[in-house]
Amino acid sequence: MKKEDRMQKYLQKEDWKAKDREKEELGQDMPYERFLRFGAENLTEAELLAIILRTGTKDMNALELAKQVLALARYPRKGLLGLHDITLEELMQIKGIGMVKAVKLKSLTEFSLRISRATARDGLKFTCASTVARYFMEQLRHRDTECVILVCLDGKGQMIAEKKLSDGSVKMSLISPREIFLEALKCRAVNMILVHNHPSGDPTPSRADRELTDNLTELGERMGIPLLDHIIIGDNRYTSFQEERGCCFG
Repeated sequence: MKKEDRMQKYLQKEDWKAKDREKEELGQDMPYERFLRFGAENLTEAELLAIILRTGTKDMNALELAKQVLALARYPRKGLLGLHDITLEELMQIKGIGMVKAVKLKSLTEFSLRISRATARDGLKFTCASTVARYFMEQLRHRDTECVILVCLDGKGQMIAEKKLSDGSVKMSLISPREIFLEALKCRAVNMILVHNHPSGDPTPSRADRELTDNLTELGERMGIPLLDHIIIGDNRYTSFQEERGCCFG
């Protein structure tokens, strides 16, 4: 047997021994084996995350590493969704999480959040401002930059699409009504709602917010795609232009 073959065989043996030691330390099958035996629905988030991470470090197996990652979750979200606002740099501060794993984790949390929102949206009707605010609150309240979203609705108040019009430092005064209506027409919207956040946490409308709302309301009536409301998201509170006027769009 060649020296290289002997070395490869030795390394394989050592790898198997390491896996056996991990099982003994945990007193149970490793996540991958538990997945095959019991199915994904019977695994904890840490076990599922360990399968995705695949490897740990010299001093810590993948399951222990996964638990450290999940411990970073920020209130009010728990578990995987709680990692959504964690930065790549924060993830990479954990020993065993390099750039590749950090990017995978961020991709996974974004995917999980989109699934969560899609599930929450299924069958949901936006017939009042509080429903719209509740749907977008956790998505927007912690952001440190302004994000403007156009919500396109059918005639029954169900969401057809949500279109991000800007994400960053763009001021409301620079948002183009033409762009908004082009997006609404593409989606064949019957009605529309504008939603954006104030990074300060204070949802009090600015002068630019009011001017844009007035312009869109007037243009919407002309074009046959009414602006039902403009909702500003703050920190656990919101302002609705319709509610300010004592109206409801439901």
